[in-house]
Amino acid sequence: MSRSPKGGSTSEARARLLSTATRIFYAEGIHSVGIDRVIAEAQVTRATLYRHFSGKEELVLAYLDQADRGIREQVAAARASGRSAAGRVRAVARSITEGIRSPGFRGCAFLNAVAEYPDPAHPIHQAVLAHRQWFLDTVTDLLAQTGDAPAEAAGRHLVMLRDGAMAAGCLFDPELVSETFLQGVEGILRARTDS
Repeated sequence: MSRSPKGGSTSEARARLLSTATRIFYAEGIHSVGIDRVIAEAQVTRATLYRHFSGKEELVLAYLDQADRGIREQVAAARASGRSAAGRVRAVARSITEGIRSPGFRGCAFLNAVAEYPDPAHPIHQAVLAHRQWFLDTVTDLLAQTGDAPAEAAGRHLVMLRDGAMAAGCLFDPELVSETFLQGVEGILRARTDS
């Protein structure tokens, strides 16, 4: 049994709350979903919600933390795959396209959240920035292993391509968007090995 942020065991009710919030926050947006709806759809009482989360902000942070952990697991699997350095970058890129191709895809949970919380000092905005910095650092490190040239610009380029693919993936044909994104990643890798 996993642990809750407050130190106790994760209950079935907490898991239902987080699962319900994740589903509707992602599908409909954070601000458009009231706490009463989360409670009703999770089939818990208000007291149960507040036993596990201090309020909506903490629930949103838990939602983003869950998304962050999922992405970190995908990247860890790609890194541990035993592939070449370029193969690990490709594996990360393919994991991104799997998300874009998935049913109900509605863009990047982090980009969606930061659009709703534009204040850089807000804890939700800060959580998004922390995730993005980790992702940038991670792909930059992976790209650094593909050639001798500094990888900072290549890392920023890959993150920008990813952001565009995540935005376009819910607006246009996800297959075409995924193919275009993967071609862009190949271009970054070619530039790293040709330099």
